[in-house]
Amino acid sequence: MKIAVYDDSRVGLVRDGTLIDVSDLVGGGSGEWPPVFILRAIAGCDRLRPKLDQALLTRPGIPLDRVRLRAPVVFPTKVIAAPANYRLHIEEMRSVVTGEIHAIEKYGVFLKAPSSIIGPGDTVELPFPDRRTDHEVELGAVIGTTGRNVRAADAMRYVFGYTGVMDITVRGDEDRSTRKSFDSFTPVGPLLVTADEVPDPHDLALQLWVNGVRRQNGNTSAMIWNIPKLIEYASHVMTLSPGDLISTGTPDGVGPLTAGDEVTIEIERIGRMSVHVETRKR
Repeated sequence: MKIAVYDDSRVGLVRDGTLIDVSDLVGGGSGEWPPVFILRAIAGCDRLRPKLDQALLTRPGIPLDRVRLRAPVVFPTKVIAAPANYRLHIEEMRSVVTGEIHAIEKYGVFLKAPSSIIGPGDTVELPFPDRRTDHEVELGAVIGTTGRNVRAADAMRYVFGYTGVMDITVRGDEDRSTRKSFDSFTPVGPLLVTADEVPDPHDLALQLWVNGVRRQNGNTSAMIWNIPKLIEYASHVMTLSPGDLISTGTPDGVGPLTAGDEVTIEIERIGRMSVHVETRKR
C-alpha cells in the first residue's frame, strides 16, 4: 500500500494516481491533538488491512494532484538518524567541517526533534542566514512493531514501510541533534509505502535537486550500516515504537541552501516531493 496524509490530516491510499479516502477506517481528519492517528493505524495495520484492501479495490478515488499532501508520519515518539553512513559523503565533508570526521561505527545514531517534521510543499526556514545550512536526501524506515534488543537477523520484521526524508543541517560546533532539530528541518514524504512494495530497500536510487539542478545522486546499496544493523543498534539503546522514523543517512553531493531555493528529492519506489526554503522570520 501507498499511504498518504493530506488536507486536514485525512488519510488516503494511492492507486494509479488517484487517492482513496480511508479516514473513516483509521481516524484521520478528526482534529485530534496530538494528531497520532497515523501511529495508531501503523500499530493496528494487521487488523485494518482487510478493510483497507477492500477500500482500495472498491472505493472511488480523486486525482492525487487535487489534494495537499502532508507529512505521512507525524508525532513519532522518536526520529532516529544515522550520521556518516555513506563513505563518499564522509570524504566530501572532510573539506567542509573542522576536526576529524569518522564513519557511523564511531558515532552510533542520534535523535532529531519530532517537531522538526514538515511535509511536501512546506517551507524550510533557515534560522541563521549567515551560517551554512545543508540539504541531505535520505531513505526513511518506519517502524511498525514495538521492539527492544532486536537482532539484526530479525530486524526487517519490525519495518512497516518507507518514506523520503530531507535531513536539513546547520553547520557549526553545537551538538549534532541541536543543529538538525530546528523547526522545519525534517521534511518527510511524499508517501508512506509499506514494506511489501519495496522488495529491496538496499537497492534504491535517491536523488536531490536544488532549483532544478541535480546535486545528489546515490543508491542505498552504499550504506555502511544497513537497515537491520541500524535497528539492532538503536533498539539496544531505546525501545522502538510503531511510527518511529529511522533516517538512514545521506550519500555524497550535500550542499548549502539559500533563501528562495526549491529543493526536490526523489527516491525509487517512494516518490518525489519538493519544499521551499526561506529565511526564518524573527
